[in-house]
Amino acid sequence: MYDTIYLLVKATIQTTHKTALEAITEIQEKATCTITDTKRVKIKELKFMDYKLKV
Repeated sequence: MYDTIYLLVKATIQTTHKTALEAITEIQEKATCTITDTKRVKIKELKFMDYKLKV
């Protein structure tokens, strides 16, 4: 069976950026994530979804 699931990640940060938008943008551009296969689940594709912040 193929399916799409959404996993949320909670990150507590400290930053010198002046706005949360700047910090979020930097994280979205440079962050990496590793989620490995299990015995019964194979990861086919993994990507970060863009966070849309209203300004």
